[in-house]
Amino acid sequence: MAHRIVTFLLVLGLIGLQPAASAQVAPPPGDIKNFEFLDNLSGMNGITSINVLSYGRGDTLIAVGRFGVRSFDLTTPESPQPLDHLPSEDLMMPGDTSGTFWQSESTNIDQRRKLIFLSRDPRAYNKPQDSGPSGVYIIDARDPSNLELIRFHPIPAGHTSTCINDCQFLWTGGPAPDRDMPPDWAGRPIFVTDVRNPDNPYTYPDPVDIGRNDGITDYAHDVQVDNDGVAWVSGRGGVRGYWTKGRHWDPVQERFRVARAWDPIPYAGGGGPTAWKATGPAVVHNSERPIDGMPGKRKGVGLRDPERPERPRASDGSDYEAHGFEPGELLYITHEDFNGSCAQRGRFYIASLRGSYDGEAWRSTPDEPFSLEVLSSWHPWGEEGSSATTNNCSGHYFRMKDGFVYMSWYGQGTRVLDIRNPYEPIQVAYFRPNTTSSYTPMLYKGLVYVADSSRGIDILRLTDGAFEAAATRQEVVAPPLTQAQILADAARYEPDPVMGWSCRIPKDGLSAR
Repeated sequence: MAHRIVTFLLVLGLIGLQPAASAQVAPPPGDIKNFEFLDNLSGMNGITSINVLSYGRGDTLIAVGRFGVRSFDLTTPESPQPLDHLPSEDLMMPGDTSGTFWQSESTNIDQRRKLIFLSRDPRAYNKPQDSGPSGVYIIDARDPSNLELIRFHPIPAGHTSTCINDCQFLWTGGPAPDRDMPPDWAGRPIFVTDVRNPDNPYTYPDPVDIGRNDGITDYAHDVQVDNDGVAWVSGRGGVRGYWTKGRHWDPVQERFRVARAWDPIPYAGGGGPTAWKATGPAVVHNSERPIDGMPGKRKGVGLRDPERPERPRASDGSDYEAHGFEPGELLYITHEDFNGSCAQRGRFYIASLRGSYDGEAWRSTPDEPFSLEVLSSWHPWGEEGSSATTNNCSGHYFRMKDGFVYMSWYGQGTRVLDIRNPYEPIQVAYFRPNTTSSYTPMLYKGLVYVADSSRGIDILRLTDGAFEAAATRQEVVAPPLTQAQILADAARYEPDPVMGWSCRIPKDGLSAR
């Protein structure tokens, strides 16, 4: 057993390769296991996303939230230094008189052109969800110490925007429908915008990813693009992946054709548990298919036998052979939901894409639904016996590296799961400060940055204990949430008027801080 632990630690570079661990700042009150707390960047209540722009002279951290956009120098990753602030007030449009920017929880950046694409949800600046303006702000970040707004471009959606085809296009989705949209829409689909000329963007009138919920056009929440270029759209009803460039077999049209950003080709995906398809304030939030891409140029590249899906190599660290899967066959999914008991809501799922490559998700109907095979799911509530609070226990965004999932769970904090066995993920570390609202993690140079809408940005490092727990398959268990922790969180947040606790918002007096 000891030999296996040492081997695992060597593989992950923990022996002799990690810098000496010494806490820079005392950790906040709360619960922490197998994490070292390094620092906190405060003054960013309502933060929703973080990203990194790389320059020849160094890297810059980009933070987005109700405060607008902030940039930080990353010369010392353990202690980023502020560079510039494009405030929420500078993002106001005619008619905006109160409130703050909202929300861009999946801010995308163009590394080559140094552009930031900032989604405006229709609820920004206290506007009604069904009539407020939505779209994308394009920000020039060539000089990270002088962020400049290029323009705002209106789009009939605006909850999230994702770069497609090397940021030549954006896919923008969500939230619930505008009052002028078709009455049979249960949510906004994906709208495609050409941003090759950032001074003159163009949005195609016809959306994509329609009929996603057993034939009903529903809420397309967010898009993640894997290393093979497949765009995975998560939303109410499930997850569907699309080719957006190149010549591929179209299993719906049953012919080879060329995929375009505005006319993509179905690849794979599908629905799942009943909760994924339910109406109301719940949605399949985001997903990842971690791969390294195709192994170089091959004979017949871009073509495939329609009976055999194109298979990438590589992985997220899962032991595919031991469990009978090929790399690229697994999909990792968050379902965001605050309805009912925490015991079954807002879980993290691992699903198989087998049997979904022939357009099944695009032919799914209520009478003949198609669902992915779910291998496992995980939620803190079932592991720690915490109180079944209904308003702060859902999963949110996650990142993946070397067989670990780093995931935000709102008031349940930041959790690290060992997912090398897709049938049995286990928790190996957690960070749950009091009054936390963990929104999204980011991995950078051996560190974990956590965007927490209550705290700003926490900077952490995994300790050896997390890898030892993974090597021995010994799950670490967090203590139950105390009643004081639950009440403290409830005092700071309230449900969104339309989406409920799925889009919880700071109470009056917090949004401007």
